[in-house]
Amino acid sequence: MKILFYDTKNYDRDSFDAALKKAENNHIEIEYIKSDLDPRTAALAEGCDAVCAFVSSDVGAKTLEILHEKKVGLVLMRCAGFNNVDLEKAEEYGIRVMRVPGYSPEAVAEHAIALALACNRRLYKAYNKVRENDFSLSGLMGFNFYEKTAGIIGTGKIGASMCRICQGFGMQVIAYDVYENPALKDFVEYVSLDRLLQESDLISLHCPLMDSTYHLINIDTIKKMKDGVILVNTSRGALVKTDDLIEGIRMHKFAGVGLDVYEEETQNVFEDRSDEILEHSTTARLLSFPNVMITSHQGFFTKEALTAIAETTLQNARDYLNGHSSQNDVK
Repeated sequence: MKILFYDTKNYDRDSFDAALKKAENNHIEIEYIKSDLDPRTAALAEGCDAVCAFVSSDVGAKTLEILHEKKVGLVLMRCAGFNNVDLEKAEEYGIRVMRVPGYSPEAVAEHAIALALACNRRLYKAYNKVRENDFSLSGLMGFNFYEKTAGIIGTGKIGASMCRICQGFGMQVIAYDVYENPALKDFVEYVSLDRLLQESDLISLHCPLMDSTYHLINIDTIKKMKDGVILVNTSRGALVKTDDLIEGIRMHKFAGVGLDVYEEETQNVFEDRSDEILEHSTTARLLSFPNVMITSHQGFFTKEALTAIAETTLQNARDYLNGHSSQNDVK
């Protein structure tokens, strides 16, 4: 079985090569390329049985049409999200789509609380002040998380991990989700979205991107939040309407905003440093605010998570090769 691996980074190659070496009789060959998957690059998969894509890949109708023409039967998403995949077209062409639904949820949750703490205690500003030999405390005041309210939107594996972390800080934890997680019943109170927005000192987003969650955070929901709230998003960029978030920041609604994802869900915003790109990028506009901290979609980026992604993706490939069903199928 031959897999064309799109958008390869050095750490991808290292983790997948290690997983291949560890496995026995897997009959899998991987070809790595740096280009991401989109209609322009889909034809490169000729002669391959499967392609491996990421959350930033364009797996829309045109891409799938070309993959089908090249007789590709499997799309391996090495991530949990699949909102960039046209599932109807995939089904029409008989292309199986598989994903990695859980790969060290603690990694993302730990990054979320790190962003929250960094925003609250102004760590980025403190670091820069000390580098300039300024040891004054001006502008660095935060607030205790202890006995404050954490509002967690989405309580799947990552959200549940975030709930446990916030409980460890001594916070009252409330949550909003369409489906309640029974594992959290002893210490998490499920509430309406409006109540969560009104009562939370920290709001952290951990839900998938769907029609019902697109721009969940907008000017209307922002106005319902407490003044001085901290907002963290490590889930999907389009959960937040960026222009409205900027308006909320200008209204002084937020003590801090921590983002590991953004609506411009490609790396081109940062890799292409042209003045035109930066000038018109809403992400770049967010970076101009002193109480906003943005990281480069690194929440998942731990050794443990990369190992889990590689091992699960290769197991998905083996299940496809052997004709086995899998709970990792995207339907």
